[in-house]
Amino acid sequence: MPGASESKGASARSTRADAVRNRQVLLDAAAEVFVASGVDAPIREIAAKAGVGMGTVYRHFPTRADLVVAVYRHQVEACAEAGPALLAAAGSPFTALHRWVGLFVDFLVTKHGLAHAMRSDSGGFEALHAYFLDRLVPVCEELLDRAADAGQIEPGTQAYELMRGIGNLCAGQGDDPRYDPRRLVDLLLQGLRQPKSA
Repeated sequence: MPGASESKGASARSTRADAVRNRQVLLDAAAEVFVASGVDAPIREIAAKAGVGMGTVYRHFPTRADLVVAVYRHQVEACAEAGPALLAAAGSPFTALHRWVGLFVDFLVTKHGLAHAMRSDSGGFEALHAYFLDRLVPVCEELLDRAADAGQIEPGTQAYELMRGIGNLCAGQGDDPRYDPRRLVDLLLQGLRQPKSA
């Protein structure tokens, strides 16, 4: 029969696991809300999407800036982890690249909002931008290399230039409802295709 100290240890582990789960659910919900409504979306909307109370949001993220930065890091990690997973599951390196770029575009919506939200803290934003490049450029390079090795795209496209080009296409996304960056990003990707795989 477990002793009191073992029960307390199990209870503490369960509480920590619940807190980690709540944080992940909040980050996923906030990312969805930020993509749909921007980083100025009401916190109550994020709490409702996550199925938690406002107090839970503020316990994990005392300020909006804390939440935005955490979502940014969370999305960078999700994008970084998605690359290898998509390569393993997609069957075609070009399909994996295409799906990864879709995730990257969703992330960029939040990233541009973050740049606006953190304009007073340029040092903090620069550090996050360096982290973004360190994590995502190698993933994009791997996707491009695999698609080129499979003869599905023209070789020679640099990951940084592709990511920067996609970022430029996404920059004005919220300003004009007639503008759909995803359509242009899709055209950009199709332009990488080898003629024989088109």
